[in-house]
Amino acid sequence: MSTCVFIQIRCKPGTTYKVAEDIALREIHSELYSTSGEYDLLMKLYIPADADVGKYINDHLLDIPGIERSLTTMTFKVF
Repeated sequence: MSTCVFIQIRCKPGTTYKVAEDIALREIHSELYSTSGEYDLLMKLYIPADADVGKYINDHLLDIPGIERSLTTMTFKVF
């Protein structure tokens, strides 16, 4: 069973659309939204069951140019 995580992403000024495009091209997300507030993007991502969450995010997302900071929220149970 995969692990569902939500990742909020803060982009460097002027890079939000490019970061979103780069994420979309990698086809790793389930959903991706632009948001208002402290973070620019909100992504829903399913981590494969056999993968380490932190390593997967580092290897598949955080190497995208323009990402300044991220905040990951892990989920446990669906209601």
